[in-house]
Amino acid sequence: MLETVFASRLQFALTTIVHIVFPVMSMGLAPFLIYFTWKDIRTGRPIYEQLRRFWTRIFAVSFVIGTVTGIVLEFEFGTNFAAFATTAGELFGGPLALEGMMAFMLEATFLGIFVFGRERVGNALYMVSAVAVGLGTWLSAIWILIANSWMQTPRGYELVTENGQQVVLLVDPVAAYLNPRFFWMFVHMQNAAVESVALVMAGLGAYYVFRHHVWGRRTQQVDFWETTLKFGLIALVITAPLQVIHGDLYARHVFETQPQKFAAMEAIWETDSYVPEYLIAFPTSLQDIFDPRAKDIFGIGIPGGASWLASGGDPQATIRGLEEFEGPQPPVAIVFWAFRIMVALGFWFILLAVWGTYRWWRGELLEDDLLHKALMVSTPLGILAVELGWVVTEVGRQPWVIQGVMKTSDGVSPGLTSAEATATLAGFAVVYLGLLTLYLYVVARIVRAGPPEVPDVESADEVSETTTEVSVDD
Repeated sequence: MLETVFASRLQFALTTIVHIVFPVMSMGLAPFLIYFTWKDIRTGRPIYEQLRRFWTRIFAVSFVIGTVTGIVLEFEFGTNFAAFATTAGELFGGPLALEGMMAFMLEATFLGIFVFGRERVGNALYMVSAVAVGLGTWLSAIWILIANSWMQTPRGYELVTENGQQVVLLVDPVAAYLNPRFFWMFVHMQNAAVESVALVMAGLGAYYVFRHHVWGRRTQQVDFWETTLKFGLIALVITAPLQVIHGDLYARHVFETQPQKFAAMEAIWETDSYVPEYLIAFPTSLQDIFDPRAKDIFGIGIPGGASWLASGGDPQATIRGLEEFEGPQPPVAIVFWAFRIMVALGFWFILLAVWGTYRWWRGELLEDDLLHKALMVSTPLGILAVELGWVVTEVGRQPWVIQGVMKTSDGVSPGLTSAEATATLAGFAVVYLGLLTLYLYVVARIVRAGPPEVPDVESADEVSETTTEVSVDD
């Protein structure tokens, strides 16, 4: 049997890793669906109806499975982390309740109209439903990230004793809900979601364009996928650079508010200055993999880069090493390598955006097979980068469940046994991996079925004019 704390943490990590796929897809699709709906109503072009109807199907599936897997996460606070729920319930429960009452209800109320009501309601109400559904997905993220960001940088509370137990008392909701971490997490997460969907769009579009280019057959579906590829590329050009720029500023904020996490991200054990930032790092031994130390790892980096990143411009700045922090350390290897891979993916996405834009400018976007293969391989990498980002965020603040207030080991349900924690972990692994498999199967069937048929589908020339109009005028 697994130790109770470890099994509970592993269960929550597993369920979160699977669950996050679905809100990433729904949040990332929301801006696209609002735009496609607006253009469909405004122009009446069949291509926009196809785009709206096709991606709405994937959005609906993501919403349904995301709802099922997300509700269970909230129950886990009571089953596996009851001590945490008791201590932080007054502050933590509010945002989760508002997420359900405000964001989920708004989204669920209008989703039926948006999915099934195009022929039953007028243009104005249908447009309202599209905006409401999109707004609901983003409001949901706001309340979830308020709760999580407070755990990273707790503010607006007092610790009081009730019935012999220390609990968190909310004294300043504004300070608590608009804590220093919230802005950074929200912008980074939402941009990552749109970027992830942009990569999915570009990758799927590139696959079908590649097949057409290799086999030499042109169909109405190819016109749809060419347009999808271009929309994905436009979004990638916007989101990929923004993610790296914001990520740089976010890392500086982490250094200021969670210096131990920052030291783990850079694998700095001894306090030092002029610390390099390794863009590419290679372990020289098995020990380096499981116990990375920046100064012992072979890498290609920027001298003083980590110091510059931490300080905001001073390559000589001093970074506190992990050895200066008392108590347990976060799992440095997981944090260090997850951060490295995430950053590498971020720069790869910028390269894809620049590469695709250049080929489009040259009029060769639809003929570059190597670019198409690169986009196909990169289809799931945006979601992978999101997963790695959450690994850095959550694993990096260990051993704390509430930074500086409560340790994770103290938040586990006191009556939970090792056998119970291990059994539920095994059960959740089977169910959640099964749901993920089902989701991928359904989405694959939607993709293979292709875009829905609509009357008077545009010719290839009209589709080309549409994408040119989008890129230039809108």
